[in-house]
Amino acid sequence: MGGIKIEEWRKWIHYEAGFLICATIGITFLVLTPIIALCFCVCRCCENCGGEMHQRQRKNIDCQRGFFTASLIATSIFIVLGVLVAYAANHNVSMQIKSTRRLINTNMRDLKTFANNTPAQIEYLTAQYTTAKNKVLSDLDNIGPLLGGRIHSQLEKEVVPSLDTALRMAGAMRETKEALENVSSSLEVLQEGTAKLQASLSGERASLSNTLSDPACTNGAVARTCNAIRTTLSQLGINADFSTLRDVTRASENINAVLKTDLSNIVQKGYSSFNDTPNLVKEQTKNIVSGVKGMLDKIGIEINSFSKMFPVESSLVNFTMFLNEEQKKMESFYPQVEQMDFYRWIGCVAVLCTLVLVLAFNLLGLLCGTCGYEKQATPTTRGCLSNTGGNLLMAGVAFSFIFVWVLMAIVTALFVVGGNIEKMMCEPLANRQLFKIIDTPFLVHPSKKNFLPGMLFQNPNIDLTLGSMYRDCYENNGLYHSLQLETMFNINAFLNRTLYNRDLAKVFESVQVDLQDITLLEPAGRDNLINFANSGVGNIDYEAYLAEVNKGVALVDLLSFSTDLEAQADQMKYVRARSTLTQSIKQLQRMSSDLPVKVTNILSAIDAAEYLITHNASHVVKQETQGYTESLVGYFKQYTRWVSNSLTTEVAQCKPISNIVDSMEIVACSFIVDSVNTFWFGLGGCCILLIPSIIFSTKLAKYYRRMDTEDVFEE
Repeated sequence: MGGIKIEEWRKWIHYEAGFLICATIGITFLVLTPIIALCFCVCRCCENCGGEMHQRQRKNIDCQRGFFTASLIATSIFIVLGVLVAYAANHNVSMQIKSTRRLINTNMRDLKTFANNTPAQIEYLTAQYTTAKNKVLSDLDNIGPLLGGRIHSQLEKEVVPSLDTALRMAGAMRETKEALENVSSSLEVLQEGTAKLQASLSGERASLSNTLSDPACTNGAVARTCNAIRTTLSQLGINADFSTLRDVTRASENINAVLKTDLSNIVQKGYSSFNDTPNLVKEQTKNIVSGVKGMLDKIGIEINSFSKMFPVESSLVNFTMFLNEEQKKMESFYPQVEQMDFYRWIGCVAVLCTLVLVLAFNLLGLLCGTCGYEKQATPTTRGCLSNTGGNLLMAGVAFSFIFVWVLMAIVTALFVVGGNIEKMMCEPLANRQLFKIIDTPFLVHPSKKNFLPGMLFQNPNIDLTLGSMYRDCYENNGLYHSLQLETMFNINAFLNRTLYNRDLAKVFESVQVDLQDITLLEPAGRDNLINFANSGVGNIDYEAYLAEVNKGVALVDLLSFSTDLEAQADQMKYVRARSTLTQSIKQLQRMSSDLPVKVTNILSAIDAAEYLITHNASHVVKQETQGYTESLVGYFKQYTRWVSNSLTTEVAQCKPISNIVDSMEIVACSFIVDSVNTFWFGLGGCCILLIPSIIFSTKLAKYYRRMDTEDVFEE
């Protein structure tokens, strides 16, 4: 322990070395000045030290007198400046003390505003829970579109494509019916037309045969040609035989029977049933929604109860009353403070008046001596005015010796006190190093690590320091954050525990949506698709149709026989019928290709979608319910974050507290200590300048005073 004390003393001496040296110099000056004054007085009484009333005549006497005069004037000017500086500092103290009243009133007003606004801010925080609750209630009221819409969106990826395929198949049924009707009518036209063409060709063949039987065809040159024509008569016949094609009446009847069931309407019912998922969800979660609303009301009551658990309002009311009482006490002290400041001001002015008195003697001495000085007069014949000037200068010297040691005592005392306050209090307070010193563990209280939480909360282990509190308040953060009140009552933990309680989670976990009532395709629709697949459309011999259609109408090009015959053939209805038949057959062939497989795939897709809805939808429901719950909880999380941020930065902003510290620094340091230091600086400068003033006044008085003897020179 002894070593520690010695080390501390060394540090203190090292820190105070400059002050100790200057204080020693001041004390030395204080002690030596009266001794020197006494010695100087005795010395002059013994007609030494310039006390002999005799002045030797020198050639440079005027130059010396001018030098001492100028030096005394310059010294006096600097003393005047020092007096003005000291007086300005003294007056500034009074002015700043008067302005301190306004500064204190401003701080008091800020503290009252802080105390009055805080309860309303806390009430606003708790009231905003209603906003979050109303948003949750709105989403609960719209649970059908929100949760049901989520479930619908997930299931429609499988359901809608299967229903779309079934709907397209319903369109294919109608197209098949039209194609079959076209085939049937076209086949009838073609069969009728080919019969007529066959009769016409037979008649033409008989006519040509009779012509070729004419005797003229027996001539040698003509006979060869007639024989050639006769051999081609067999080609005048029908190439395509449409009578051999089987009609499609049976298939057409089957399709008509299939179309008696409106598959499109059945599929639309499936769409409607699936799209009714939001209403289904709303209906099945009706009891859950009412239960959640009750829980939300209970949570609101708990939050209000928690906010009223702490006597914030009553404490702040008491704090406001305390501020009013303290302000009244301070108001009652203001007249006394102003009176004491007036006495202080008078005392400082009296101190400065001693310097003014010396300056007055110097000024009057210079004025009288300079004005009364006669160059022709000898030292023993100098005038009364000149002699008075010299006496006034010596009077200034006398008063300088009388007051200078008192002034130096004042300067030394103010220097030691003001300088140490500036270095040990004001500078550390300005750069906030003072907080680090005060916050040193176990420094303020040996048994408490951190004195501030130990004093406020009786828990010195909380990591709360005066410096951290000041920084937070200087940044205008909330008092809850600045004092780390979360260590005493953690509002965030309470909100998390209250808003995200297990009961609320269990309610949403118990959400079960039964989608068994959703029917995508009624049995009639299934039967309709199966009947369509078994309608016989796929059994039509499309290749036979296409083969007959692709054959030529006649066995030979009729143009080689008769332009008239070919024109007649071209105008027949079976030409258009053949084109219609070709298109319809190709369309039927395309639609009936793997028709049973297509229908089977459609039914399989619908079965898979229905299986998903009836058996695997629970996973989708659980997943989407979790997402929906998270969206609801998101409102409370947002409210919690907002409350936390508001408590940190907006509620009970403690800038007025840091303003008190800043005001103390301004009043104590900027207003008072700085002015006091300026006062002793100016006064100390005057004390130092009194030494050359004494020397120059003593020297100069010799040139103005009337001497008793003088040097006499004989011619």
